[in-house]
Amino acid sequence: MTITKNIIVPGKHEKSILADVFYNDKEHEKPVIIFCHGYKGFKDWGAWDLMAKTFAESGFFFIKFNFSHNGGTIEHPIDFPDLEAFGNNNYSIELDDLKAVIDWVSSNSDLKKDVDLNNIILIGHSRAGGIVTIIAEEDNRIKKVISLAGVCDYGKRTATTGELESWKKDGVKYVLNERTKQQMPHYYQFYEDFIKNEERLTIKRAVCNLHIPYLIIHGDDDSSVLVDEAKQLHQWNPESHLKIICGANHVFGAKHPYTKQKLPKHLNEAINEMIHFINA
Repeated sequence: MTITKNIIVPGKHEKSILADVFYNDKEHEKPVIIFCHGYKGFKDWGAWDLMAKTFAESGFFFIKFNFSHNGGTIEHPIDFPDLEAFGNNNYSIELDDLKAVIDWVSSNSDLKKDVDLNNIILIGHSRAGGIVTIIAEEDNRIKKVISLAGVCDYGKRTATTGELESWKKDGVKYVLNERTKQQMPHYYQFYEDFIKNEERLTIKRAVCNLHIPYLIIHGDDDSSVLVDEAKQLHQWNPESHLKIICGANHVFGAKHPYTKQKLPKHLNEAINEMIHFINA
C-alpha cells in the first residue's frame, strides 16, 4: 500500500491545504474517495487513518485533507496551533477548499494511472456533510456523495438571536474545545459570509436538487447531531439511502487519540455500508 502524508495542495485563500493519500499498489484506475473532516476536526484525528487504510485495501484511492483554515498549520497539522485561521474560517472557504482538492486530483498527471476520474465520491463527516452535498450538487464530476453523521441546516448553527448583537459588537465569539481546552474564536465575518451566501449554503436546497446516488449514515446515539437531522435529509431526497446504526455516537465509537489497530465496531459498520453503497 502507498501512503503519502502531508501533501501540500494550493488553496484559494492564501493558506495551503494539507492532504493524505492512501491506495493499493496494483496498477489500475481506482475510484476516488475524498473525505472531509467536521467542525473542530482534522485529517489525522482518531481513527481516520485506519478508515483510510480500510478503503485503500478495498480498492479505492482515498484522500483526506485539512481544510485550509481549520486551525492547523503546514508544520503542525494536528490540533489547532493557528486559532487566528480558525476564527477566519467559514463555509465558503471550506467549499473552495474541497473544490481545490477535486481540481488537484483531477489535474495531477502523477496520479493518472491510479485514479478513475469518472468515479469521484465525496464523504463528509458532521459539518462537512453539508459541504460535500453542496459541492456534489454543483460539480458534475462527483458521482456519489455520503453524509456521515452530517448536519441538515447551517442556519440554526451559525448564530442564535440572543448572541448576534454581542457578536457583531465584539467582532468575535468563543467556543470551548472540551478536548484541548482552547477557547476557539469565531469572527463575525463567519455570520456575514453566511448571510451573503445563504441560498448556496442552504443544505435543503442542495439535497433536493441532487441527481446522483446519496447515502446518509447516522448513529441513533449521536448527541452532537441528532439522528432526526439524518431523517430530515432523507425526507428531502426520498431517493437517498438512509442507514441508521444502532448505538453509534457522533464519531462511531472512535476517539482522539485512537491507539488500537482495529476499527471501532460502529465505524467498521459504517465503512462497510459505504463500500457496499459505492460498489452497488
